[in-house]
Amino acid sequence: MIQKLEKIEETITESSIWVAVKSFLSQHMDFGNVSISILDVLIVTTAIFLTTVVLRVFLKIITRNLPENDKGKFSVVYGYFRWLIYLIILLVTLHSVGVDVTAVFAASAALLIGIGLALQTLFQDIISGVFILIDQTVHVGDIIEIDGKVGRVEEIKLRTTRAVTIDNKVLIIPNHLYLENSLFNWTQNGTLTRESVNVGVAYGSDVTLVKKLLLEAANSHKDVLSIPEPTVIFADFGESSLDFTLVFTLNDSFKATFPKSDIRFKIDKLFREHHISIPFPQRDIHIIQK
Repeated sequence: MIQKLEKIEETITESSIWVAVKSFLSQHMDFGNVSISILDVLIVTTAIFLTTVVLRVFLKIITRNLPENDKGKFSVVYGYFRWLIYLIILLVTLHSVGVDVTAVFAASAALLIGIGLALQTLFQDIISGVFILIDQTVHVGDIIEIDGKVGRVEEIKLRTTRAVTIDNKVLIIPNHLYLENSLFNWTQNGTLTRESVNVGVAYGSDVTLVKKLLLEAANSHKDVLSIPEPTVIFADFGESSLDFTLVFTLNDSFKATFPKSDIRFKIDKLFREHHISIPFPQRDIHIIQK
């Protein structure tokens, strides 16, 4: 009988504690038109804590293969978006526990729409910069061609990429252009590139001699690599000339304009010495008299 009484007393005590805890957690705090309980605060705190853990894991997964410099750049963007995510989680959690945040949602939506419209291009540049850092399609030192412009990448920032053209002009490329235009990375497969020089000779020329002279012009230049060796392609029978393409390999395509110019000078000299003419376009005009 005594044991039963003790169990009843324990049950009553536990019930009293639970009622007290429940009563404590149900206490509300008023902030103007917004009323929130202690239980709601605990739920919001837990949601924020779980969001922090998930964001940290996400950051480690995304940046694990990035160089240290790029990790720092990505962390800056992560910091901005983290607070935005916290705000969204806070509002959603408060709404789910019954707190009326309709006015806050409406004000936030109007604010975000206004900011979004004003900073649309800026956000596009930053998001594109994040994609570049994660995807690693462009690195410092790469030679890229975009929208008809060629430059060597000097620095990749979150909003822009800075490149230097062959004439030493600084080219500032907004990162959103990578999403809107085709990007040609000349050096992603290595620094070696195949270059070519086109030339036409008069009909009746010794094509074997032409091939020999073209190879001589290429092999005589110090910047042309011997492996793979230069080659000559008989491209076509043109309207006014026999068309040839001299193909060779360079180790620095960024400055290819200068070796190609030197090779053209050499070709012109060799052709003059061997009496091979480079014809100009000709047209036959027939006059019909009536």
